[in-house]
Formats: sequence, structure tokens, C-alpha cells
Amino acid sequence: MYAKCFKRIIDFTLSLIALAILLPVLLLLAIIGAIAMKGNPFFVQPRPGKKDKNGKEKIFKLIKFRTMSNQKDKNGNLLPDDARLNKYGKFLRSTSLDELPELLNILKGDMAIVGPRPLLVSYLPYYTEEERKRHDVRPGLTGLAQVSGRNTVSWEKRFELDVEYRDNITFMNDVKIIINTVKAVLSHDSIELNALENFDEYRKKQADNADTDAVVGTIQK
Repeated sequence: MYAKCFKRIIDFTLSLIALAILLPVLLLLAIIGAIAMKGNPFFVQPRPGKKDKNGKEKIFKLIKFRTMSNQKDKNGNLLPDDARLNKYGKFLRSTSLDELPELLNILKGDMAIVGPRPLLVSYLPYYTEEERKRHDVRPGLTGLAQVSGRNTVSWEKRFELDVEYRDNITFMNDVKIIINTVKAVLSHDSIELNALENFDEYRKKQADNADTDAVVGTIQK
């Protein structure tokens, strides 16, 4: 009953209240971000959301505060991520303030307060059927994987936790995850500025290694 009815009502109400209270902070960060990033302070990117009735992930536009500038080299190519991640961007990431605009996504119904984090659209072809179950529910601002080590959790464990959450959505579990998220943010626990390598590249390496092992095994036989 909670997952089907009350969770969405609570998400909508809390995100609306949070936006009203945090509006001055959001405006201030937008102004500072525009100066620090020398342009648009917002980062908007397509992300896969909850599956529709046909079992296909709905693509929505996730909005965050930009943490990397658009600095380019003399040839017009973007500089490496490390070079574009300035002090202000590091501050936003370390405090998770870059995530605040996602309250708009929650208000619209694209996301929930708690759920599997929305990852890149380019990762979709590389999920197993079991891992795709994470998209049976709305993606979240925070989730079970995020309070279980954040970026230090391996891809396999992260997806395992996402599916575990999907199978055990309760009010008390959501409350515990929110409380643990607040604790992790305040203590900077397990926060890393460099995320895991891209999942698609990770899966390609796994496939390459599996092919190599198969060839070696054949030769040995």
C-alpha cells in the first residue's frame, strides 16, 4: 500500500515543502554557479526512469547544479574532467548540494526521494535482466546503495542493493535511508569526487576478459 499509494504523495509533499524552504539557497547557488562556471549553472541530462506499461524505461531530463566548467583547449575540445572540476564544483559535490535541483524532478514525478539512483542512458544495453529490475520503481535522490558506501560500492553490489530495495519498499526503510543519507553527507562519509568508471566500459572489459579466458581455455585443451 505504501509503495503504490502513499510514497508518491509523501514525495510530492516533501519536495514541494523543501523547494519552498530552500528557494533562497537555490537562487544563491544558481547565481554563484553562473559566475563560477561562467555561464549556465545547471546541468541537464537524459536519464532512464521507471519502466512504462510496455516494460521500457521512460527517459526524463535530470537537473543538477553544474560542477564542471565548459573550458576547452585551443582546438575547441573540452578539457579533461579533472581540469574542469574547479573548487566550487568540488564543494558542491562534497556537500551534495549539486543534487538539490532534483527536487524539481521529484515534484514532477520523474523521481522519488528514495530509490535507485538514475544512471546514464548509455548504460541500458549493458544491464542484465536482473539488474534492469532497478527500473521497476522511480529512481531516487538517494538510495540503499548510496548509504552503503556511495561511490566505494562495486557496480555488482550497487545493482544488487538497488534490486533489494525494489523488493522491500517500506516507509520505515525509506526513513532509515534518508536518516543515513543525512549522516553520510554531514560526515562526508565515503564521499569520493571521482566516481566509478563508466558502467558500459566496465561491462565491455568484462566481456573482453571473458572472451580472452575462453580462448585461453580452448588453447589449453
